[in-house]
Amino acid sequence: MNLGERHLEWTVVDSGVGPLFLAATPAGLVRVEFHGEERRTAPLAARLGAEPVRPPAGEEVLLAEPVRQLAAYFAGELRRFELALDWRLSAGFNRRVLGELERSVPYGSVVGYGELAARVGQPGAAQAVGAAMGSNPLPVVVPCHRVLENDGGIGGFGGGLEAKRTLLALEGVLPEPLF
Repeated sequence: MNLGERHLEWTVVDSGVGPLFLAATPAGLVRVEFHGEERRTAPLAARLGAEPVRPPAGEEVLLAEPVRQLAAYFAGELRRFELALDWRLSAGFNRRVLGELERSVPYGSVVGYGELAARVGQPGAAQAVGAAMGSNPLPVVVPCHRVLENDGGIGGFGGGLEAKRTLLALEGVLPEPLF
């Protein structure tokens, strides 16, 4: 398969939190979405000015490594993603916050919205950090599930609170659900 610069490879994979929509460009993984569905492809491809292609399962080129690493993560075998990321869907303050989160909050740990705001030089910007988490184009890989309310509350999550609890339990932050 000839993969040009304007190529967008996409797929939907099963995960421990339901189907995930994945998309990658030659620059790297560009999108992870919960409740993965094919209908999300056209708007993303248009936004990136790319031609979408869905290879048969197991024949991914750009997504081969993201698919492998996500499977290893959900199997409890991977603690840090080592993937090229295409950050075109994030900019400015949101991008700074997400970059700091990805760099400084490792597997099995959490950080408060206010603490993350302070780490990017914007103490008092906890709500803006919450908005940055909501804008994350790469959840799970860029671990916005590790950001909690400053009082210890779980906070919100684009994939749903049950998905956030599942991810935090997988990483040993929360106990496994009893049901």
